[in-house]
Amino acid sequence: MNPPTGMFPPPPPPPFHHTFPMQPPPYFYHAPMSPVWASWAVPVRSVWASNFKHESANLCHVARRAQYVAVDVHYPGAVHHPSQDHNALTVEERYALVKANVDGLKPLQVGIALYDSDGGYLAAWEFNLRDFRPHADPHDENSLAYLAGRGLNVGALRDHGVSADMLSKKLFESGLVGARRGRSRSWITYAGAYHVAYLLKIVTGGAALPRDVAGFNAAVRRYLGDQVYDVARMAADCPAMPRALEHIVTHLGLHPPLGSPHLAAAAGVHALQVFMRLKYVELGGDVRKYRGLLKGLH
Repeated sequence: MNPPTGMFPPPPPPPFHHTFPMQPPPYFYHAPMSPVWASWAVPVRSVWASNFKHESANLCHVARRAQYVAVDVHYPGAVHHPSQDHNALTVEERYALVKANVDGLKPLQVGIALYDSDGGYLAAWEFNLRDFRPHADPHDENSLAYLAGRGLNVGALRDHGVSADMLSKKLFESGLVGARRGRSRSWITYAGAYHVAYLLKIVTGGAALPRDVAGFNAAVRRYLGDQVYDVARMAADCPAMPRALEHIVTHLGLHPPLGSPHLAAAAGVHALQVFMRLKYVELGGDVRKYRGLLKGLH
């Protein structure tokens, strides 16, 4: 027998820090039929345990047609640092530093933005991860303070977030990572050595990164394919373009996304928008020479 209506109070809403102005809220944004978007703000779907099932289903639906995927990972800083100037390190030494930090730390938040140029839509999700324990896991206090200043609530992550394993399963289910059939996809990031490395850690169930750069490159091709681009490397060849992502965004007149203007999904949305602008305007449509090159590593 069903309990009388109203016997149990409704469950509390997820800890969104923003309420979308429309009901039901949109989970994607229709972009103009152009490879370079105007400055309209894009809605971000903030994902917690309470809405993970619904939003991961939306992600899987949109992923079927997505041609471009941008990723940004927020993580608790770095605890291993170079003993000399980073620019003086060899590629293997840089990778060893990335590996030491990624193997020893846990990601906090993953932003994913998807774009289908055929249908002209852009969608963005921000997955809040619960695995990090600030009192037990290694981290950099200054980095956590910086992220807190941008709106990241570590306590809310622990209490209401999803596990990295849950996200990993959905990324495979969506077809975004692993063996794929059909259209090829391009992965976009900004200053992406750590972002791509943490994504590999997530999709491999927390396994240690490969022991050398060759193994890392092979893993990237296996899980993401061979179309991986770093906007920072591309921007470096555009003389009039600023170097920091937020400065590039200001220079191009892009608006912060709705719902999460300063966290991981915003960085993913902006990396994707800036990539399209650089590719089709500043770089003339041919970006093959940037394929697989990640700032901070190669």
